[in-house]
Amino acid sequence: MEIATLTTPLVLAAEGAAEEGGNFLVTPDLGLMIWTLIAFGVSLLILRKLAFPRIAEALDIRQRAIEEAIEHADATKAEADQILLDYRARLKEARVEAEEIVSRAKQTSDAELASSLVKAKEERENQLDAAKRDIEQATQKAIGDLRREVADLTVTATEKITKRSLTGDDQQRLVDEALAELDFSSLGERAG
Repeated sequence: MEIATLTTPLVLAAEGAAEEGGNFLVTPDLGLMIWTLIAFGVSLLILRKLAFPRIAEALDIRQRAIEEAIEHADATKAEADQILLDYRARLKEARVEAEEIVSRAKQTSDAELASSLVKAKEERENQLDAAKRDIEQATQKAIGDLRREVADLTVTATEKITKRSLTGDDQQRLVDEALAELDFSSLGERAG
């Protein structure tokens, strides 16, 4: 009903302006202006009472949502920065640990190599000592065999020269004399 009462003066003003031959908006009269201002004021009051509070509330809710989103984004960024720092620290620790492992492995291999060299040297020394003992034993055996051979040859040669058999005492005396003339110690030195 209000709209009909408000629009009636506008319609009448428009009809009056049309009868005069001009546009009522270009040449408004004072009554039209008053009714226009009243219509504007009523519209403004209605909007202020009904629409503006809802619009303001919606804008406040939107503003809070944007602020919360910004705060959440800042918190997420701070968390991501912290995770990145943790990752870099762990990466640095992993590199240090890897270098330590490589260093320990190198030290272990160097120690193993040194130990192997020492063991090899000891084994070589043991083999050389065993070889020297074997040579000494073989030399002593050869010298013993040579003494027996010289003794047998001396007895045989003496029997042939004298053309008679020697007694046990004679044989022993001849062997001792022949052996005394030979220097077996020089044979042992040359063999060693």
